[in-house]
Amino acid sequence: MVTQYRLVSGSINRRGPPSVAAFQGNKGKQRKSAMATAPSVSYSMTVPLEVPASGTAVSQLTTAVESSGGSVTGLDVTASGHEKLRIDVTIAATSTAHADEIVEKLRGIEGVALGKVSDRTFLMHLGGKIEMSSKHPIRNRDDLSMIYTPGVARVCQAIAENPEDARRLTIKRNSVAVVTDGSAVLGLGNIGPKAALPVMEGKAALFKRFAEIDAWPLCLDTQDTDAIVEIVKAVAPGFAGINLEDISAPRCFEIEARLREALDIPVFHDDQHGTAIVVLAALTNALRVVGKKTEDVRVVMSGAGAAGTAILKLLIAAGVRHAVVADIHGVVYSGRHDLVDADPDSPLRWIADNTNPENVTGTLKQAVVGADVFIGVSAPNVLGGEDVAAMAAGAIVFALANPDPEVDPAVARQTASVVATGRSDFPNQINNVLVFPGVFRGLLDAQSRTVNTKMMLAAARALADVVLDDELNTNYIIPSVFNDKVAGAVAGAVRDAAKAVTGTTAV
Repeated sequence: MVTQYRLVSGSINRRGPPSVAAFQGNKGKQRKSAMATAPSVSYSMTVPLEVPASGTAVSQLTTAVESSGGSVTGLDVTASGHEKLRIDVTIAATSTAHADEIVEKLRGIEGVALGKVSDRTFLMHLGGKIEMSSKHPIRNRDDLSMIYTPGVARVCQAIAENPEDARRLTIKRNSVAVVTDGSAVLGLGNIGPKAALPVMEGKAALFKRFAEIDAWPLCLDTQDTDAIVEIVKAVAPGFAGINLEDISAPRCFEIEARLREALDIPVFHDDQHGTAIVVLAALTNALRVVGKKTEDVRVVMSGAGAAGTAILKLLIAAGVRHAVVADIHGVVYSGRHDLVDADPDSPLRWIADNTNPENVTGTLKQAVVGADVFIGVSAPNVLGGEDVAAMAAGAIVFALANPDPEVDPAVARQTASVVATGRSDFPNQINNVLVFPGVFRGLLDAQSRTVNTKMMLAAARALADVVLDDELNTNYIIPSVFNDKVAGAVAGAVRDAAKAVTGTTAV
């Protein structure tokens, strides 16, 4: 039987953690997604039912679900008698509210009794998704004496005499801290460190699954820049790398820069650099599909935040010469009224000084006319089909806002040659999990003390090269996250680039 748990998506028992809807607006109203029309495993539930053993109750169940727009993904008989059947029906819905509707429809079928509904996503998070385990059994006094006192003292003394031995003799060698302050979590915004923990746990699980790295969530109960820097500096001796996650801009830029300056281990802000590497890899292959060169294309970007700035810098490092960026105020250019007196070290000032050589002005919609490439890391539905149609022949559209892209992918595909999104239900998903496990695996193996642009360019080239010439097409410019070649290819490229900097050998 499925574990009985409180109902998140129905009305059996409203106690327990709030529904997804509660996180999607200050008033707890669920934000409707223009794209969320297909049932998703993210809104999957198991409904225990008791139905008459004879008659049409079972067919009525499936009909009720499908007529409500849901999908039956499993139907398991858990007990059978002469008069009654007990059935667990697993259902995928499109949203929390949609799941409610399906449950109510099932409740209305004559002769059917519902038990407690299980939200499968919440069940997967119940008690957390990760755990610590010992690499050696502790079976007797000898084991205890070597793993702990008194034998451990000898190892402590060895490290005290030579601190570099910590990499060899402790978990530091294979450990990454996943650090957040909960200020910019997914599309949910500033929800705080406790609410951010499920994401950080998930990140740690992905590190282990794809790169055999032991990652530890550190959710900090402060959003003070100085405090975050000091805390991370204080805990850094126990780790070989720092992965900054879901920290809002512009603080994330300063935090990363200060930690890179202060620490002797690599500091990587995945929201910036992981995204940038995957975008560059995908663009490299998209340009191969349409037969254009990096240095020739005109790129228009929507979004000048952390991800947008990092993407832009890596694209320029890769050879992009013609880039135009738009933010909420329109196209960024040197003479824009709000930038004339801007801090010369600010990210937006940097964008104004290093892009837009033709000094394009106006709106995003105006800038995208004739562009070869559109990259969006901003907000939903900022472009329409007519805007994509106005781009150059062989247009490439990366609409990466999630869950609602900058333009409907189905609409963009009508005129664009290549379309990518951040979603898993469309081809060409731009997903950071393609990068950060392999990047850190390479950094740790090289015992690198830093991460730089050359390493990130190497990671992007390696990721792009995983897609072979005979595999490349408009719907396959980036490999699947479950492609078993990805992490190793990225790790090897980063390791080699890091060794060139450090002069170390792989371990």
